Amino acid sequence: MDSTATDRFDTSRFEAGRNRLASLAYRLLGSAADAEDAVQDAFLHWQAADRQQIKVPEAWLTKVVTNLCLDRLRSAQARRERTVGAWLPEPLLDGDPMLGPAATFEQRESVSLAVLTLMERLSPLERAVYVLREAFSFSHAEIAEILDITESASQQHLHRARRRITVARRGGGEVDPASARRIVEEFLAAATSGRTERLVALLTDDATAISDGAGLAERLLRYDTPQRVAAVARAGFKPTPAKRRLVGGTPAIHYAVVNGAPAILTVLGDQVVGSVTFDITGGKIATVRGIAAPTRLTRLTEAWRQHEPDTPLIAQW
Repeated sequence: MDSTATDRFDTSRFEAGRNRLASLAYRLLGSAADAEDAVQDAFLHWQAADRQQIKVPEAWLTKVVTNLCLDRLRSAQARRERTVGAWLPEPLLDGDPMLGPAATFEQRESVSLAVLTLMERLSPLERAVYVLREAFSFSHAEIAEILDITESASQQHLHRARRRITVARRGGGEVDPASARRIVEEFLAAATSGRTERLVALLTDDATAISDGAGLAERLLRYDTPQRVAAVARAGFKPTPAKRRLVGGTPAIHYAVVNGAPAILTVLGDQVVGSVTFDITGGKIATVRGIAAPTRLTRLTEAWRQHEPDTPLIAQW
């Protein structure tokens, strides 16, 4: 095989695993844009390497991508940008290949916005061990090789990560899709009509709402107690001429599944201008996450444009 044919073959081998590498990077970084950059950097490493000496390309590339992501998580810029209380993961539409493996509950949970947010409390190594073990089922021996640590250290990092996520996690497992949609539709109907009492009844006693303020606030906006969450939802979802001017027109509101959770998307033309996801436990809403910063909705919008949406919940908001 001549060198050109070899390069094409090796490029094809890389591309065959790109989605898996991207889903790994996304879980580690919580950002689709950063994950794409990390995978592209890994491709440059792959091109520059003596590929004939790489016995198991999948393992080699997994190690490269993981360590590129760890470098990003440890950087001073990342520490500034990802300060607890100032950062939310980038939402992805159901079916996006970057969401990766979803055969088990652990794999699906590891890419939920709730767990991606909780993973910000972990050290970079704890986060890497947790993702490699829970989402990709690597053995501790394999993780030790990827991260250049001992098997014992891998086990300890996993134990700490699981404990911290379990203690902080809010939710009671997976929710029946039909029930989730019904609850979200009731929430939207109550919010747009200003029915505060109905909104409060749909929320858990310790409900929380978190918003990125459309990227305009330095820190996330956070609201606790059902009454405050209901008031914010009523104010945010009730349509007004001023809000229509702000978004540039009269959007539609669609039901969707985002990172495995029920969500509503505000869509203007073919552009997603807002995403609100819901954590549901015990038949009630525990957490509402609103993301409207345009830079955080780029990939979701691209996926939406290739999506066949259902009839909108509200055709003209």
